[in-house]
Amino acid sequence: MASAAALLLPRLFLLTLVMSLVAVAASDDNCTAAGQIRVNCGASVSATDSDGRAWDGDAASKFAPSVGGVAAGASYKDPSLPSPVPYMTARVFDSSYTYSFPTRPGSPRRVFLRLFFYPSAYGDRAAGDALFGVTAGGVTLLRDFNASQTAFALDQAYLVREFSLNISGARLDVTFAPSSSSNGYYAFVNGIEIVPTPGDMVITKPVPTFANGGLPDPMPIRADTAFQTMYRLNVGGTAVSPGDDSGLLYRSWDDDSPYIFGAAFGVSYGKDSNVTIQYTASVPAYVAPESVYASARSMGPSAHINLNYNLTWILPVDAGFYYMLRFHFCEIQYPITRLNQRVFDIYINNQTAQSQMDVIAWGGGIGRPVRTDYLVVTAPAGAGQTDLWVALHPDVSTRPEYYDAILNGLEVFKLQTYDTDSLAGPDSPPIPRPVDDGGHAGAGADAARSKRTGWAAAAGGLAAVLVGCVFMWATVCRRKGKAGSGVVHVPEPTPAPVLDGPTETYVFFGTDQK
Repeated sequence: MASAAALLLPRLFLLTLVMSLVAVAASDDNCTAAGQIRVNCGASVSATDSDGRAWDGDAASKFAPSVGGVAAGASYKDPSLPSPVPYMTARVFDSSYTYSFPTRPGSPRRVFLRLFFYPSAYGDRAAGDALFGVTAGGVTLLRDFNASQTAFALDQAYLVREFSLNISGARLDVTFAPSSSSNGYYAFVNGIEIVPTPGDMVITKPVPTFANGGLPDPMPIRADTAFQTMYRLNVGGTAVSPGDDSGLLYRSWDDDSPYIFGAAFGVSYGKDSNVTIQYTASVPAYVAPESVYASARSMGPSAHINLNYNLTWILPVDAGFYYMLRFHFCEIQYPITRLNQRVFDIYINNQTAQSQMDVIAWGGGIGRPVRTDYLVVTAPAGAGQTDLWVALHPDVSTRPEYYDAILNGLEVFKLQTYDTDSLAGPDSPPIPRPVDDGGHAGAGADAARSKRTGWAAAAGGLAAVLVGCVFMWATVCRRKGKAGSGVVHVPEPTPAPVLDGPTETYVFFGTDQK
C-alpha cells in the first residue's frame, strides 16, 4: 500500500501541474474575460442579452457613490433592436452624474469602453431633448451629443459608441452631463460595457514610420492616447455579431458593401475548404476573428478591367483628427500560394500608403493573416465632416501573375487631440451612410427610405449606362505608359492642418508580419 501511494502521489502532482498549465494557457487565450463589467442602466436585476453576456442592474448603485438620476423604461421597442438588454431600460440624468468602475491591478491598462444608446421617449422626456456630453478617464468622448438626431441621420434605431482608453488609476470614472439643464436638456445611457484588452490592440509594434516620401523616421503614438472606433468592417463577408468575435472582446464587425464607391464591387468569396487560418505570434487570434480572415473581396477575374479602376471605399469621419486605419489581409484561395502572384498598391485619400503589397510575402504563406496600420490626418476641425477614401489597385511593376487586389478586413480609429484631450466630433449630425443599411432603421426612417428608393431607381439606371460606357471605353482604348495611368482617381485631399498630434504628415504605417 505504501508503495502504491508513493507511486500515486507523484502522478497526482503531475496531473495537477498539467491541469494548472492548461488553465493558465486558457486564461492567456481568453485574457480579456477577467475584469469585464456590464451595466444595464436603469434596471434593478441582472439579465442576459442575445449574445449570452450577463448585465448587472445599476439600481443598487454598485458603481456610483449614491443613486443618481431616474430609472426609466423605453416607450417603444424597435424591431431592429438586437436584444431588449440593455436597450429597453435607461438611467436619465437632469444634472451631471458619474459612474465609478474599478479596474484591474497594474499600470497602465487599456480597455474598451462601450456606451449603448436607444433614443426613445422616457417618461415625460422626449427623445429629442437629450443633449449631453460624456467624459471618461480625463478625455471628452462626446459633446453636445443628440442621440435621436444622430440615429435618424444614420437611419438606425440604436447606437453603440466604442472607445479604447488607457487607464492609469485604480478606477475609471464615466460622467454624463446635460449640455444645459436650464433649457430642459437631459442625459441618458442604456448600457455601459468595459472590456479589458491586450495592450497592443491599438498601440502597435513596430513603431509606425512614414509610408509616403520614403522617410524612415519612426513616429510613435503616445501610449496614453484614447481612440474611438469609427468603422470595423468584415470585407467581403457578412456582419459578425459580438458573440462571434474572437478573444472574448465582443466587437461588432459590419458588412463593408454599404461603403463601396460606385458600381465596382469586385468579387467577394470565402476560403477554400482545405485552407486553415494560421494565427501567428505577431497576429494572434484576438486581433480579428477567423470569419474576417476567412472571407475577402478582390477586384475580379479580368486583368484588363482591374487595370482600369480602383476598388474603393468611402468612409465619412469627423474632420480635425488623426485616424489610424488597420488593414487585415489573408490569402485564402488557391492558386495564390507563391510570391509575386498578386501584388497591389494601397491608396488613402489619393496618397500612396503602400506600394507592392504582396500578402504571401508579408504573411509567409496561404492562410497566414497580416495586419498593417496607417495613420492619416484630416482637414481642419472647421470642415465639420469629411471622407476617407481607401482604394486598392494592381501593381504591375514586378510583373505579377495576376493583376488583382484583395482585402479581408478594415478598421478605422479616431485619435484624441492632445491639446484638448478630446474625441468629440462636430455638433451636427453625421453624414448618412452611402446606402440603405438593410432595414435596421429607427423612428422616422420609413420616410427617408422611401425618398431614397426613388432616387436609387433613377441613380441605378444612370449607373448602368455609366458602367456600360466605362467598360466600352476600357475595351476600345489602349493603355499607355505606367500601369495605373488609367485609374479612376479619388479626389485630392485637403492640405494637412497643423494639429497637436503624433505627426503632421499625411500617411505613415506600421506592419505586423510573420
